[in-house]
Amino acid sequence: MTVNGFMALALEQARKSAELGEVPVGAVVVDGAGGDVLAVGGNRTVEFDDPTAHAEMVAIRRAASLQGSSRLQGCDLYVTLEPCAMCAGAISLARIRRLYFGAYDAKGGGVEHGARVFAQATCNHKPEVYGGVSEKASAELLQAFFKERR
Repeated sequence: MTVNGFMALALEQARKSAELGEVPVGAVVVDGAGGDVLAVGGNRTVEFDDPTAHAEMVAIRRAASLQGSSRLQGCDLYVTLEPCAMCAGAISLARIRRLYFGAYDAKGGGVEHGARVFAQATCNHKPEVYGGVSEKASAELLQAFFKERR
């Protein structure tokens, strides 16, 4: 599967989140060596009553559980929105190899905006980062979701 194919899976998870009334963000963890999808996740903060249940966190937890390790070395993460500082920290701790994200988040992002977690000297592991993958589709999904709520 290609980068766009994995991002399409993440967008599907984002749509499922929106159907549940969650902010539409989706994530997919992929074994970088074999290209196998290890885990998918969507935002579940409302459903789980858990402010940490962001799509990235859900997918990383599932992949780590499946692998039997807190380290996901060699794995790639595809997410529809620039991760926040919390999720960027988890990505670093999980030793994710590559991060691909869709829409940039000038307000809440923690990778290219805000805390810029991976740019900090105290960050022990910095994944390769590729932003703007399926950016338009990711942004439109978010915009439509929030437009309905206004």
